[in-house]
Amino acid sequence: MTAGKIEGISFITHNGRQIPRAPTELGWADRFGGWKARWAIGRMKYSVEPGIYAVGNSDADSPVFVSANYKMSFDRLRSQLAGRDGWILVLDTKGINVWCAAGKGTFGTEELVKRIEEVRLSQIVSHKTLIAPQLGAVGVSAHKVKQQSGFSVVYGPVRAEDLPGFLDDGMKATEEMRHVAFPLKDRVVLIPVELVSWGKYVVLAAACFLILSGLNAKGYSTSIAMSEGMRAVVILLISFLSAVVLGPILLPWLPGRPFSVKGLWVGLAVLLVGGLFTSAAGGRLNMAAWVLMILALTSFVMLNFTGASTYTSLSGVKREVKIAVPIQLVCAAVGVGLWLVGRFV
Repeated sequence: MTAGKIEGISFITHNGRQIPRAPTELGWADRFGGWKARWAIGRMKYSVEPGIYAVGNSDADSPVFVSANYKMSFDRLRSQLAGRDGWILVLDTKGINVWCAAGKGTFGTEELVKRIEEVRLSQIVSHKTLIAPQLGAVGVSAHKVKQQSGFSVVYGPVRAEDLPGFLDDGMKATEEMRHVAFPLKDRVVLIPVELVSWGKYVVLAAACFLILSGLNAKGYSTSIAMSEGMRAVVILLISFLSAVVLGPILLPWLPGRPFSVKGLWVGLAVLLVGGLFTSAAGGRLNMAAWVLMILALTSFVMLNFTGASTYTSLSGVKREVKIAVPIQLVCAAVGVGLWLVGRFV
């Protein structure tokens, strides 16, 4: 087993086996790696190898915690176990965090049972209890795990920082520990990854609009491309940034339950504040084109936050995507078509 991505990793010998031991204090490389992941830099490769890890001076009586192999999830868990002994059973979630992996099924019953068998957990600990994160409960069937492996699953608190209190109170969670919240600080940290992930496509689209803006009934005009094209670039970038930044910040107060509908409100705000209803060059055709394109863009960007929000469920996300995406595509296509026609009218 390799564990080179974990700073300060060491090994312990337990029952004749060499098991990697992860420190509870995060190093500079760990924090820098987390920062890069927040900015979508190598995010899909930001993972640790699935398997069993020791924390502190683990022995056969130490508790077993279950985690995803997304390194940020793993780091958050181990950092809350300072001064404690335990084992961390890391599932292969393909580098996805617990909440999203549970929805996708990779943090699930089958993988948990498989990992218990592969690490030979019954030879490592003398008890039959696993502490799993509550946000992973949607993917793990406790009674099936018990039937297939003999291990019982106890769900820990929602937040890793509540884990010490949970353990000190005999693995009992308070009502507050069970409360799933999505506060401002949790919403804001999502902005960088969405900004980088989708920003490159928006910049590419903006470049296309800049070039195509020079088309007109008389041929092609560089001066028109610069004037009208730059205006198109500004509109696209402002619309995108508004959805990426204001969307998550204002999420609880934007009307409507579907995220795609919440995105429409952001788009309408951009249209109204930007004065595009009254100042769009090219008349009503061009105005209609921008209304459709902006609403499609802001609605789509907001829709992507469903995968990172605790507001949603897997079935709800699938249903919304099935309905919203075709509508967004049609609006965007019609908008682009009207905009192109408007170049020659």
